[in-house]
Amino acid sequence: MRFSFVPIDPDLLRRRYVDEGLTAEQIAAQLECAPTTVLRRLRRFEIQVRSRGPGPACHGAAASLEWRPELAYALGLMATDGNLSSDRRHITFVSKDLDLVQTFRKCLGVTSQTRPTRSRCGGTNHRVQWCNRRVYDWFIGVGLTPAKSLTLGPLAVPDAFFADFFRGCIDGDGSVLVYTDRYHSAKKEHYVYERLYVSIVSASQAFIEWLQTTVSRLTGATGSITVARKQGRNPIWKLSYAKAESLRVLVWIYHARDVPCLDRKRVTAERFLLPLGHAPKRPTGRPRVGWLYGSSGIVQENTAGWFPFARATRILAAGEW
Repeated sequence: MRFSFVPIDPDLLRRRYVDEGLTAEQIAAQLECAPTTVLRRLRRFEIQVRSRGPGPACHGAAASLEWRPELAYALGLMATDGNLSSDRRHITFVSKDLDLVQTFRKCLGVTSQTRPTRSRCGGTNHRVQWCNRRVYDWFIGVGLTPAKSLTLGPLAVPDAFFADFFRGCIDGDGSVLVYTDRYHSAKKEHYVYERLYVSIVSASQAFIEWLQTTVSRLTGATGSITVARKQGRNPIWKLSYAKAESLRVLVWIYHARDVPCLDRKRVTAERFLLPLGHAPKRPTGRPRVGWLYGSSGIVQENTAGWFPFARATRILAAGEW
């Protein structure tokens, strides 16, 4: 039996073969052509052809791959602490925080179990690895690559979900730091200040610069970039936000109480996410920009949840903090 030429749309072919995971024979039956025709078109359109034979067992990823806060957050974790294997199937995520790994599994619907592993410093990390070509190809499609540490660049993240993505980056390779600065207390005992910093590090300059540009466009917080260089090692780039900008970023990424996040970092940030009150007594030192005080010594939560980002932006712009 001879088959006439069948025009095949590349987007349709990619959707059937990559997203839906159909075989060349199944696609050929739908398009009424030969399986070899489908394989030729896959190579012509530069679509990676799977190896022959039964595919490896795939675990989890029952969750939808349509954009949503949980998926964007998981992408942020993958961009920082995740790994895509060169075999184009296996996905790995490692963290010292067990609850972060469990949150990651929940966001993607992963059923593979978490296993403890030894870190380079002798501590304990927690690792989850599973095989799923559909999820792997989705990560590739948004810009992740195997061995991404030095080559990671801009990713295809919609603006509507960038706060969730950035929160994942902070939970992966970032920090929320609050400390008491007593550097000038020798001059005057009241010169004691609390400092708030939000930062993220990466070995990829392009990735850090893209984060800075996008966060600035969406929130107005510009931040600053520094680099640490050590002989024999790759430079480490750091994006930092301080003072009012750090508060602006925190209110933005923790836009709801039930967003997936790392608990210990949220606890640090939580005191800055509650509604404005007043200090029961005059604070020491200069007025803290953006600091929130409870009206009765204990900060109360409002009925709408956490402090709205839109209101925080208006107050910051008006200079009331």
